[in-house]
Amino acid sequence: MDRLKRKADLFLAEWKQRPDHMPLILKGARQVGKTETIRHFAKNYYEYLVEINFTLQKQYRSIFDDGFEVDTIIRNISLRNPDLEFVPGKTLIFFDELQDCINCATSLKAFREDGRYDVICSGSLMGIHYQEIESNSVGNKEDCEMYSLDFEEFLWAKGYHESQIEEMYQKMLSVTPLSSTEYSVMLEAFREYMVLGGMPAIVFSFVTKKNYSGTLKMQRQILLDYEEDITKYAGGLNKGRILNVYRKIPMFLGQDNKRFQISKVAKNARNREYVGTVEWLDNAGIISVCCCLQQPELPLKGNSNPNLYKIYFRDTGLLIGSLDEEAQEDLRFNQNFNIYKGALYENIIADMLVKQGYELYFFRNERGSLELDFLVRDKNSLVPIEVKAEDNRAASLTKIITGKKYTDVQYGIKFANRNIGCNGQFYTFPYFLAFLLRRFLRERLPLT
Repeated sequence: MDRLKRKADLFLAEWKQRPDHMPLILKGARQVGKTETIRHFAKNYYEYLVEINFTLQKQYRSIFDDGFEVDTIIRNISLRNPDLEFVPGKTLIFFDELQDCINCATSLKAFREDGRYDVICSGSLMGIHYQEIESNSVGNKEDCEMYSLDFEEFLWAKGYHESQIEEMYQKMLSVTPLSSTEYSVMLEAFREYMVLGGMPAIVFSFVTKKNYSGTLKMQRQILLDYEEDITKYAGGLNKGRILNVYRKIPMFLGQDNKRFQISKVAKNARNREYVGTVEWLDNAGIISVCCCLQQPELPLKGNSNPNLYKIYFRDTGLLIGSLDEEAQEDLRFNQNFNIYKGALYENIIADMLVKQGYELYFFRNERGSLELDFLVRDKNSLVPIEVKAEDNRAASLTKIITGKKYTDVQYGIKFANRNIGCNGQFYTFPYFLAFLLRRFLRERLPLT
């Protein structure tokens, strides 16, 4: 195996097949595999690849100085490297590390109108100023966000076939329990995924070596790289305050209610001093923000309290990497995933929801007597979700489904260490099937 199969491979193939496809910006956090994926795509679909990295090849940052006409840009590129070939209809131009040459975005309109060459831009979300890009290229580009591997991609990396995953999904759809072998094998794979996360280099190391050797070091290096990038790209925001927020996420997740509070980030910290810091980390693809709904009802957007929220790591492996070495050993050798007050399970379900395109919402009433970890929706109703570190009763789930005043709720979902089932009020699924939730909610049969 020379590389990991990614869902972005299929997206890029479909993008190329569209006759009216526009220049593409593939965005995502650092080290999620963007560059490797684009190179693999180019190798399979083009005769010629022109790749320019604006971080490593600073001399190319000036190729737009003479204007944004395509012929002018190509002439300037060729002056710097006459060996590059530009053949209409057969060439992909790949501008990498877009954040270090924002002028490149302005050229996308010219490339779209010219139509001779396909163009893909890529860069770290942490460094790309998307408001600036939008003003330069609105209507002339397509955006796609790439994440670290989801659990399905992790299963592909381990050698599982799509037919095996489809068989599990059909049991989910028909509410048929998995066999004991299916359950135990998938749970073991899921626990590996919890410890590792989905960063491609880490997963590749694990599946080729077949052990965890070196993976913790890799996780911690990525965390340090993120800190370095915060100090490099934070712009006008206070870098120290962004780091304060970033470093305190594990502490808040270890608390019972997991709510993030700026006042507890640093001594005498005030909300007005931290305006924009959480949003910056979210936009950078490092964290996911889960907002509290004012009421558990539709619509979800516009019904949330911006001052009440939880923060999750976008990749659970990075949460694992932020823990102390004793916790690491407990997780890897004893598989004691309950030591962290359910934070690991909650974080990974949050990650799996985000990778399906969901925005995150939760609900907790003032008395704390009703608390739902996540809320999503299907075509007709609000769907509450509870995540259980143990297979305890889902009291809040039962209360909101049976409560007469919660008219938007018809059924719920419980994720736990438990086989597929349904009690007439909510479905119970093992954690590892969460990556199939969106498809299930689209295709499920009505409860009887």
